[in-house]
Amino acid sequence: MPLNDDLQATGLRERKKAKTRAAIQREALRLFGRQGYAATTVEQIAAAAEVSPSTFFRYFPSKEDVVLYDVLDPALIAAFRAQPPELSPIQALRAAFVNVFKSLPAEELAQQRERAALFLSVPELRAAWIGELGETILLMEELIAERLGRRADDSAVRNFAGAVLGVALVAVLYGMRDPKTDLFDSMDAGFAYLEAGLPLERPST
Repeated sequence: MPLNDDLQATGLRERKKAKTRAAIQREALRLFGRQGYAATTVEQIAAAAEVSPSTFFRYFPSKEDVVLYDVLDPALIAAFRAQPPELSPIQALRAAFVNVFKSLPAEELAQQRERAALFLSVPELRAAWIGELGETILLMEELIAERLGRRADDSAVRNFAGAVLGVALVAVLYGMRDPKTDLFDSMDAGFAYLEAGLPLERPST
């Protein structure tokens, strides 16, 4: 097979995998919302997504993982890396979020909110989510270090990555309290505050 044909075939397979993974997660979130996380089985999810249970497990090792998986991660990483080198890490991050979130259909934004609600309401998912945060920080450290030409274990890089994650978590937690909150706008406002240097003063009297 010629190289171009091989690359096209690989790209097609990856797109099909991504489509199947997204369909499984979409149907899982729909069932969780309708009948609850605990009451929903892998078999039910597989049937709704029109795949076999064995296919489900090829994409997700467990029912927890179908919620933990964030379909936006690859797009956000690619968008961050694509930002002009003259942008600071926080500027590049804000631009990447705009590129990805502003183009999302309302249905996909609603799915992101549903995932966040599950993390907060289901104890085992909350525990798994907290466990995943360490991996998220490591990924953030690597991306920032890559952009700046610094080491990922540089204390400044680690602290910055932690601050970014903290801002994102605050936006999600407070956004869940008010369903009318735009999670993206709330997150971007937090990033803007971080970009400004986190100014904090006593209110004027």
